Amino acid sequence: MMKTWLLISLAFFLAVELHAQTKPQDTARVLQEVVVKAYEQNRQLKEVSAAINVINTAQLERYNNTNLLPALNATPGVRMEERSPGSYRLNIRGSTLRSPFGVRNVKVYWNGIPFTDPGGNTYLNQLSFYNVNAIEIIKGPASSLYGAGTGGAVLINSQQADRPAGINLHYATGSYNLQNINAQITTGNSDRNNTFGYTHQTSDGYRDHTRMRRDIATWETQIKANDKQQLAASVLYGDLYYQTPGGLTTAQFNANPRAARPAAGVFPSADEAKAAIYQKTFLAGITHKYQFTENLQNTSVVYGAFSNIKNPAIRNYERRSEPHFGGRTVFTFNKQCQESNIQISFGGEGQRGYFNTKTFSNAGGHPDTVQTDDEIDNYIYSAFVQTDLHLPGDWSVSAGVSINKSSITITRLTGSETGKLTATFNSEWAPRIALSKKLMPGMLLYASVSRGFSPPGTAEILPSTSIINTSLQAEHGLNYEAGIKSSWLQQRLYVEVNAYYYQLKNAIVQRRDASGADYFANAGSTRQRGIESQASYQLLSRNNGFISNARIWASHTYNKFRYHDFKVIANDYSGNKLPGVAAHMAAAGVDITTRPGWYVNLTWFYNDPIALNDANTEWATSYNLAGGRTGWRTSLSKAIMMDVYAGVDNVFDVTYSLGNDINATGGRYYNAAPGINYYGGVSWRYKF
Repeated sequence: MMKTWLLISLAFFLAVELHAQTKPQDTARVLQEVVVKAYEQNRQLKEVSAAINVINTAQLERYNNTNLLPALNATPGVRMEERSPGSYRLNIRGSTLRSPFGVRNVKVYWNGIPFTDPGGNTYLNQLSFYNVNAIEIIKGPASSLYGAGTGGAVLINSQQADRPAGINLHYATGSYNLQNINAQITTGNSDRNNTFGYTHQTSDGYRDHTRMRRDIATWETQIKANDKQQLAASVLYGDLYYQTPGGLTTAQFNANPRAARPAAGVFPSADEAKAAIYQKTFLAGITHKYQFTENLQNTSVVYGAFSNIKNPAIRNYERRSEPHFGGRTVFTFNKQCQESNIQISFGGEGQRGYFNTKTFSNAGGHPDTVQTDDEIDNYIYSAFVQTDLHLPGDWSVSAGVSINKSSITITRLTGSETGKLTATFNSEWAPRIALSKKLMPGMLLYASVSRGFSPPGTAEILPSTSIINTSLQAEHGLNYEAGIKSSWLQQRLYVEVNAYYYQLKNAIVQRRDASGADYFANAGSTRQRGIESQASYQLLSRNNGFISNARIWASHTYNKFRYHDFKVIANDYSGNKLPGVAAHMAAAGVDITTRPGWYVNLTWFYNDPIALNDANTEWATSYNLAGGRTGWRTSLSKAIMMDVYAGVDNVFDVTYSLGNDINATGGRYYNAAPGINYYGGVSWRYKF
C-alpha cells in the first residue's frame, strides 16, 4: 500500500510540474469574513454576538466527499456519530443524551425549509454530501428565533448564491466497496435557473451486516420576478436502506469489533432478525421573498413532506407513515438612524403531522402479528420577535423572545389499551438577550443570556417499548455565555473562545428496559459547563510562489457536564458525569495548496474517554485519529475544472466506537467504527 501511495504522489507531482502555468481554483477563504444568516442578522461571523460556526465548501471538501461527519467533528462543541453507514446522531453540547439514534433536540433547516418534522425527528441521512454547500451551526438554546429546542439549530444551504450554469460530475470509490456517484446540471442565469441533481451511494460497511444504499434526487429553482420579488423552490426525494448490526458488549467488542450483535436468550441475532432501516422521504418547499419598501422585507416558506419507514429490529417490526406540512414567515425592518442602526425581525413558524405507527412481531425480517397500531396527531408552533441595535461606540444589543406550544395526541387502535391520550406543552416563553462591544479593530467581546425550552418528541412519548408515556415533561433551562472573537496580523490569524454555563431542568434522558428497548425519563437537573475555542492561521497567501496558500487550524472543546439532581429508585446519580459526552475533544489540520493545483489536507482528531451509563461504571476509551487527502485541482480549459484525489482515514488503524449506545441493557454499548480505510475520486465541472 505504501508503494501505491508513493506512485500516486509522484504522479500528482509530475502532473503539477507539467501544468505549472495553470491557475488553480482558489478555495482559501478567510473564515471570519463569511456572512452568516443566523438570527436574521446577515453579518460577518466575527461581528455576531453568538456561538456560531460556519462550515463552507472548502472545509467540507477536505475529506472524502461522501460524508459530513469529519467536517462537523472538526467544529468545537459539535460531535457527529455514525453507528453504522447511514445511521447518524448529531450532538451539540451534549444533546444526544436523549437520542438513541437519529437527530433530536436540534432544529435543522435546509434552504430555509424546516427539515425537522413536528415530531422532533430529523432524517439527516436523507441528505447526501452533494446536497450541502454550507452549514451554519448555532450552539446552545436557539428558541428565541428557531422554535423549541435546547440543543441548538443547524442551517444548511445546498447551493452557492450565484449558481453558474453547467454540469458537475463526481465519482468516488474506497474501502469496503464504497461507491459514490453524483451528477448535477444547472441551467439558466442569475435571474432564472434550475438545478437537477442525483446521488447514488453504496457500501458494504466495516462491520458484518452493515450494507448501505442511498439514492437521492433533487430539483431546485430560483426565479427573480423583479427587483422586489424572488421565488425559489426545493424538491427532494430520498430512498435509503441500511442494515443495523446492533451494539456489542465489551468482551465482544474486544474479541471482534467487526461482528454484528449475536443472538442472546430469546432474541435473535441482528442478521437473523434482518435488522435494517428502509426509509423513503419526499419534501417540497417554496420560498417567497418580497421587498415592500427600502426598509421592510418578508421571507416566507411553505412546505409539505412525507416519510415512510420500515424497521425490522431485534424485538419487533415497525412501520411508520409520517406526512407533515408547515411554514415559516419572517418580516425584517431595518432603519439607519444617524450613527445607529435598528433591525426588527418578527414572525412565526408552525408544523403539523398526521403520523401512523404500527408494530408487529418480527418473523425473520417480515411483519407478523400486529402488536400496536397508533394514530398520531402532532403540532408545534412558535411566534417570535427580535430587535438588534447597533449603537455609537461599537456597541450592539440583540434581544428576542418566542412563545411556543406543542401537542401530541396518540390514538391506540388495537390491544387492551385502546383509546386517546394527549400531551400538551403550553405557552413556554424563550427569551434571549446578547450584548457585544468591539474593543478595538479586530476584537469583539460578547455576552448573552438565553432560555431554552424543548418538549418531548413523538419518539419519546411513544418509544420503541410501544408504551405511551404522557408523563414526560418538557426540559428547559438558562444558558449564560460569554466569548471573544479576534483577528490579527492583517486578518491572517483568527481566534475565537467562548464559555458557557447551562442549567437544565427536567432533562430528558434515554434509558433501556430488560429487552433493550429504549424509553425516556426526566432526570431532574443537570449543570453543563463548557469552553469552546478555535484558531486558524494563514501561513501565507500569494499567487507568485509555488505554494499559493498554506493554513493551519485547531479547535478544542472542554465539557464539564454533571447530573445535579438525578435519582432513580434507590440509585442517586447526582454529581455523576453525563454519559455520552467527552470531557475533551480536539481537532487540528494543515491545508496546503500549490499554484499548479496540487494540494494536501492533513487532519488529526482526539476524543477523551466517554461514560457509557448514568452510574459511570463503564467507559469507552480515548482515541486519536489521523488522516489526509491529496489531489490535483486544475483548470483544463476556461470551461472545465478537474479534481483528482486520494486519501486515507484512521491511518494508524485505531479500534474505537463512534456512536455508543448509552445505558444499554447487558452492556451492549459499542458500535465499532472503520479501521484504516482508503478512498479516491474525480470531479469534473463544466461551465456552459
